[in-house]
Amino acid sequence: MIKVVTSEERHTSDRGWIHSEFSFSFADYDDPSNAHFGCLLAHNDNTLMPQEGFKKHPHHDLELVSYVISGTLKHTDSMGTEQLLEPGTVQVMSAGTGVEHSETNPSADESVRFLQMWFLPSERMLKPSYTNRRVEPQEHLNRLCPIVSGQEGEGTEGALPISQDVTCYLSHLESGKKLMYPQHEDRRTHFFLISGHVEIHCSDGNFDLKPGDAARIRKSCDLQITSTGSEPAEFVLVDLP
Repeated sequence: MIKVVTSEERHTSDRGWIHSEFSFSFADYDDPSNAHFGCLLAHNDNTLMPQEGFKKHPHHDLELVSYVISGTLKHTDSMGTEQLLEPGTVQVMSAGTGVEHSETNPSADESVRFLQMWFLPSERMLKPSYTNRRVEPQEHLNRLCPIVSGQEGEGTEGALPISQDVTCYLSHLESGKKLMYPQHEDRRTHFFLISGHVEIHCSDGNFDLKPGDAARIRKSCDLQITSTGSEPAEFVLVDLP
């Protein structure tokens, strides 16, 4: 089964200092029928204005994944971390027993766009932790590059660790190129298109996606993902229980 959620169907939150598109219930958007997809609680597409950001605030028992699309994001937290995250950088923060953090835009004239995903952890009351890395362009060119994973073994080398049985992949797919993804019967797949256009083919049919569109997939056949636009397509694919 595949459910396509178009960009227009997301909830828009515009506070002036930040523009967000929420794929699931979040903040002022409360929809019990759209609260999560498995252990994925939030998928937010955020744009922070220059010199703005989230002031230091607490979290616990959450796994927070961020991916910087454009601009520079500054991360600080109560573990003593202070990082400037350039485009192409992914970070994972395990809130565990409790941590405070801030995410801000240090630029005076450039906005920063970043994705943020929240996952329930596999265990509660873990020790907080933080890590990040920049994904080089060649790493995810025309392939599914694992950027975050709670699994070990073949196919997840180089991925940042997360305390949940999920793997997040990033891909930059050139026009006309195809990728196959083996969908497992007992797993879920969350697909989000950052830019470009793709066609997803599975047992339910063919589905055309444009920027900001997402697909939630369960109990389907192998997925064939084709970049159909004149420009390359960039997307995130998440395998989760």
